[in-house]
Amino acid sequence: MRMTGAEIICESLVKEGVEVIFGILGGAILPLYDTIPRYPKLRHVLVGHEQGAAHAAEGYARATGKVGVCMATSGPGATNLVTGLADAYLDSVPVVAITGQVTRALIGKDAFQEIDITGITLPVTKHNYLALEASSLAMTVKEAFYLARTGRPGPVLIDLPKDVQINQAEFKYPERVSLPGYKPTLQGHAAQIKKAANLIKESRRPVLIAGRGIIISGAYDELKRLAEKAQIPVITTLLGVSCFPESHALSYGWLGMHGMAYANLAVSDADLVVAIGMRFDDRATGRVSGFAPQARIIHIDIDPAEIGKNVRVDIPIVGDARVVLQALNKLVTTSKHADWLKQLDSWRKEHPSITIRDCEELLPQFVINKIHEVTGGEATIVTGVGQHQMWAAQHYWFDRPNSLITSGGLGTMGFELPAAMGAKIGCPDETVWCIAGDGGFQMTIQELGTIAREQVAVKIAIMNNGYLGMVRQWQDLFYEKRYFATPLNCPDFVKIAEAYGVPGMTVKSKQEVVPAIKKAMSEPGPFLINFMVKPEENVYPMIPPGAALSEIIEEPSKEVRSWSARNIP
Repeated sequence: MRMTGAEIICESLVKEGVEVIFGILGGAILPLYDTIPRYPKLRHVLVGHEQGAAHAAEGYARATGKVGVCMATSGPGATNLVTGLADAYLDSVPVVAITGQVTRALIGKDAFQEIDITGITLPVTKHNYLALEASSLAMTVKEAFYLARTGRPGPVLIDLPKDVQINQAEFKYPERVSLPGYKPTLQGHAAQIKKAANLIKESRRPVLIAGRGIIISGAYDELKRLAEKAQIPVITTLLGVSCFPESHALSYGWLGMHGMAYANLAVSDADLVVAIGMRFDDRATGRVSGFAPQARIIHIDIDPAEIGKNVRVDIPIVGDARVVLQALNKLVTTSKHADWLKQLDSWRKEHPSITIRDCEELLPQFVINKIHEVTGGEATIVTGVGQHQMWAAQHYWFDRPNSLITSGGLGTMGFELPAAMGAKIGCPDETVWCIAGDGGFQMTIQELGTIAREQVAVKIAIMNNGYLGMVRQWQDLFYEKRYFATPLNCPDFVKIAEAYGVPGMTVKSKQEVVPAIKKAMSEPGPFLINFMVKPEENVYPMIPPGAALSEIIEEPSKEVRSWSARNIP
């Protein structure tokens, strides 16, 4: 059957099981947008800004495990997607972006709204295409979705000239792809897995560090089995939070710059680190030369480029986390590390890290704790980047798999609102809370209009401290309190929300917190709470820049510097 390029794209999206598209139309992609209404299986969500489209596609993908889809026109529409694509790239999120492009005859001639978006996105996509023939579109879409979801997931972009959307070609959707140069390794090397099992058996102070790879591969049960069978404490990365139940006896929080002190101390004194689906990011390791100085390291990751990139590795294992752990669990012997776990429990008591002090002012930690209390830990939490992100990860207990969605590698302010919208659209029966800072929230605030129009029942909690809080904290600790360009003159968020059609309220005291959260939960649609929190509250613990995990600032009156490892006999 002959179809236009636009029809081929829509038919292909339906074949790939796409249900939702986030985007904004424009001249170069208008033929495709003119075709979408003829495909009722494709729901289009008109966003307020293309960056919002990309983040919404990310939130949808992270919450559902499916490929998120976003669209934009050429020129500024396409470039506005770049931040979201870069965010997806660094956090391994499967997204397919489709952009309009000027007609083929005008490419390279600086036509109106022409931009080389394939060149621009080359460093921040897993792959991209400039589609020059309608006859190639079906295979292009098939490959794009295959690349986005397999191996280490990531974003893929298809740039679509306007005339290609109009031209006709025979449509037949391919059943499979053939990419000889792309063969992700799923099965770990048997000899390496055996070595890993032996090393685990020999260790006396092992730790498991679990990253987002556990969530991507769905290796929750396999991780739990390994931890319980070998009695190994589990520490996560920030993006690994919610891959292991935090109420579990073997859960010791997350590590890194604002991770729990006892988690950082455990890694610093371990004799074996088993890292699974994580990439040893600098926020997780601190100063690399001081990372796990006594430990041998086993690194399991599906991306061979990550192994040995940042941290020395004794036993590299390339493969899917779930598949490798299934094989490893067959070889690992039942063990006990009672003395080691006793020491970790002692550090947890000595360095509690996440206690909330009694304070007359409204603390953001208190708010997060009450959101957890009211929701019973059953919500999906979506955050932006900054202090509120750290407090959310610290003070909401994540027992449900994949219940924290946040921007990790790129650290994108403004991620929270559109990503929460995408997550809720993808999982309409889930309770989704958007935890935002007053600075980041204003970067994508226009998506309140999308949420109101689509009646997406996201609950929004703004931690309003009147600052770009995390940068102000650095100015406080390292720049002699020179608060330049960090104080904010925030608008009345409740009035803005109501202008868009989203009800809301402002909370200024501790006594108002729980009733406000319950009010938000009782509303059938979206609801915004503007929490006026203590302006100059800092996030602790904190690893200073350039310091090792063992060099922890725990709170203003208590520091741990050059901590000496206490070996277990």
